[in-house]
Amino acid sequence: QVQLVESGGGLVQPGGSLRLSCAASGSIFSINDMGWYRQAPGKQRELVAAITSGGSTHYADSVKGRFTISRDNAKNTVYLQMNSLKPEDTAVYYCKAVVVVVGQWRKSEYDYWGQGTQVTVSS
Repeated sequence: QVQLVESGGGLVQPGGSLRLSCAASGSIFSINDMGWYRQAPGKQRELVAAITSGGSTHYADSVKGRFTISRDNAKNTVYLQMNSLKPEDTAVYYCKAVVVVVGQWRKSEYDYWGQGTQVTVSS
């Protein structure tokens, strides 16, 4: 079993910063891609940023230049540094990890999600 635990959400004023963390634990052989998604009320969940095991990154156009994704492979943790926050960034943020686990006969790859953390940008 694999668990993803997020932290770092909260209330911040426009222009402020927050740093989200997501730590994976459990029966992990390795982790491939990790990413952050968000879902605002009445909207579909969308990709915010993703990072490969080798450190290549991808960002949604709406957050380029403001958000930075990073990871610590030794700690199985992914981070999202969010600067210059805007009210439209308000959403529940979820982390996702593509985890390789070892079964009795072979390795398998599964997607795991965190429970979500609320980010509210408001004055």
